Amino acid sequence: MIMSRIEARSPEDTETTGDLVGLLLDGLPAEAVLTDSDVTAAYANDMASFCPAGTPAVVVLPRTVEQVQHVMRTATALRVPVVPQGARTGLSGAANASDGCVVLSLTKMDRILEINPVDRIAVVEPGVINAALSRAVGEHGLYYPPDPSSWEMCTIGGNIGTASGGLCCVKYGVTAEYVLGLDVVLADGRLMSTGRRTAKGVAGYDLTRLFVGSEGSLGIVVRAVLGLRPKPPEQLVLAAEFSSAAAACDAVCRIMEGGHVPSLLELMDRTTVKAVNDLAQMGLPESTEALLLAAFDTTAPAADLAAVGALCEAAGATEVVPADDAAESELLLQARRLSLTALEAVKGVTMIDDVCVPRSRLAEMLEGVDRIAEKYRLTIGVVAHAGDGNTHPTVCFDAADPDESRRARESFDEIMALGLELGGTITGEHGVGVLKKEWLAREIGPVGLEMQRAVKQAFDPLGILNPGKLF
Repeated sequence: MIMSRIEARSPEDTETTGDLVGLLLDGLPAEAVLTDSDVTAAYANDMASFCPAGTPAVVVLPRTVEQVQHVMRTATALRVPVVPQGARTGLSGAANASDGCVVLSLTKMDRILEINPVDRIAVVEPGVINAALSRAVGEHGLYYPPDPSSWEMCTIGGNIGTASGGLCCVKYGVTAEYVLGLDVVLADGRLMSTGRRTAKGVAGYDLTRLFVGSEGSLGIVVRAVLGLRPKPPEQLVLAAEFSSAAAACDAVCRIMEGGHVPSLLELMDRTTVKAVNDLAQMGLPESTEALLLAAFDTTAPAADLAAVGALCEAAGATEVVPADDAAESELLLQARRLSLTALEAVKGVTMIDDVCVPRSRLAEMLEGVDRIAEKYRLTIGVVAHAGDGNTHPTVCFDAADPDESRRARESFDEIMALGLELGGTITGEHGVGVLKKEWLAREIGPVGLEMQRAVKQAFDPLGILNPGKLF
């Protein structure tokens, strides 16, 4: 395997580390090179559970493309692995350090270089925070749709690396659909540009799309050209209560089959609703088995909500409550955004899955998760981007209890198996990283795995870029 080509440096190998640090300092300011073990330890992992992390030899925080090139040339010369990082809000272990590696944190490369309202593009560095970009383009009457739940913290580079999604995907799509072009530093330090600034372009292989979701295993994104849309009107939200998850999923199918295009279509199961109430006293109806939130940002959202409300009632909704204004809509959305934080508070630790299934099989997915929770005697709450079938079964467990931790891991794997059985995928937006690499092989098969490894070999023949991730 490609990954075996690197012999990881031991953290105790002071001679190698000294050479590495010295060479890095030849092209980087001293404040950009961190070697204090107490400091570098903070960069060892992202937010995923059950993902091993190594001890980095050094953390570097470049500010320029040339500095990133210097890091990669140095790493190639010494055969040292490099782990790219953004804000480390990922949930798959893709940003976890390996022993003796250079952690390449791109958070200091945080400039918005251009916003062009005519071409409807933004050119940004990888460390730009998603929410900061959204606010900046909003001042020009524009809109950058991808909005992961961590949008106030996560970086555009991290979003590109993991092909992030968000609440608005049902209407606007995911990160990959907005990345038009990239500047990428390759493993040997060369700089390559992919893609375009134009509205259309089909010259050659689509290498831009190849890098989106590659989790830093093919190159280091140092600049991105992003597509923008005109800023939509304020959205209005509707909340519908159901006496069963199956009825809520039936409503989702009716809405999509009816040709409606909501800007958001989210589902919270009873476990999640209770957790949110326990955390924030939101006053959500705990008698409900499933709460469906639908939103429209059209010119006549009230009419759209009325049509969708009727479909929810036809599917068996016990109550349908449309918001009267943007403030009430935001209150409903705040409950959804608190879901994962609330579920974490149940036991202190969570494993968050992101299995995506066809919308027509969403009810089977939720019913299967209920059976798995009962089988393993665990609390598993489900929130879902219901409009695109992307579920987030969240396993709550006590990490100090070895038996409960074992059951949590086994239930997590069983949920992924269920997703594949239903014709889905093991990850809709979080990526593979360390957590799901065994499952990637099951999903894509031996031929697919062989071809993916061949792509990795072409871009990173020494295997120094984010080793141990994906496969």
